[in-house]
Amino acid sequence: MLFEPITLGGVTLKNRIVMSPMCQYSAGEQGLVTDWHRIHYASRAVGGVGLVMVEATAVQPNGRISTRDLGIWDDTHIAGLSEVVRLVQAAGAKIGIQLAHAGRKSQVEGRLDAPSPIAFSADFPTPVPLSQEGINDVVANFRQAAGRARQAGFDVIEIHAAHGYLINQFLSPLCNHRDDPYGGDRDRRFRLLKEIVTAVREVWEGPLFVRFSAEEYAEGGNHIEDYVYYSRLLKQMGVHLIDVSSGAVVPYPVRDYPGYQVPFAEKIRREAGIATGAVGKITVAQQAEQILENGQADLIFLGRELLRNPYWALHAAAALGVRNEPPVQYARAF
Repeated sequence: MLFEPITLGGVTLKNRIVMSPMCQYSAGEQGLVTDWHRIHYASRAVGGVGLVMVEATAVQPNGRISTRDLGIWDDTHIAGLSEVVRLVQAAGAKIGIQLAHAGRKSQVEGRLDAPSPIAFSADFPTPVPLSQEGINDVVANFRQAAGRARQAGFDVIEIHAAHGYLINQFLSPLCNHRDDPYGGDRDRRFRLLKEIVTAVREVWEGPLFVRFSAEEYAEGGNHIEDYVYYSRLLKQMGVHLIDVSSGAVVPYPVRDYPGYQVPFAEKIRREAGIATGAVGKITVAQQAEQILENGQADLIFLGRELLRNPYWALHAAAALGVRNEPPVQYARAF
């Protein structure tokens, strides 16, 4: 199954292997694409990945995780992103971009935005609660970023609502203590994400993914049942796939092991009736194949394994005995 095509939102991926979005911290102060991004992403497409996901890309300057993050808050970013898109698509893969806002976890100087004035840890300053005007700006910035992603030629958009960044902060009762329409019960905590998805859908008709931290590993936080609920709502809104990760909304240690997040992807897939992507210490072809055969997920997202081996997909095909044509320039090696 790993090398069977799949169609999501009208876009067909040649296989089920996805390069997970991973920050490279290699952009300049203005958030522009560099040669590193051109080489890094295109090499995974050459290596046989079906979908290459570009790292968390900031929708506004103070939404960056660091000053070296890619940006999509201005039209000047479109040209560089378009070049990455061209290189990846020319090598036979589809390409997506993860739209993000770091919120209280930003390490950029200046004001930190968040739902409530609660610092991530003692190493971070206390953030400023977003006003209604500020929330409106965030929603508008996601919408504008999606429009720029469309202009750049991306095949897929993913909204980053995981890992303790701004949208995750609004979703979680651990850091959202608001008593207005954006805080309180889980429907009100969902309101920001709902408005962002609605705004993105106004300018984007292609496949739309959302990344969740499906377990917050802390008492009083969200757990898998909450994210099954949210995933049902997103399916009704036209989201095509949930990219299922976990943790990082609070600085709580996570015990990871091979496939440790797969059960979360399986539960959301089964109970919310939406396609899912499994991620987290998936390293060998047989493991990935079994996840798909068992109906636990629809896509396999690989992170660190694709940093170690850009040609993982070509080796995986050989391991599974699947005919998967390498680039003609590399055919003599496979």
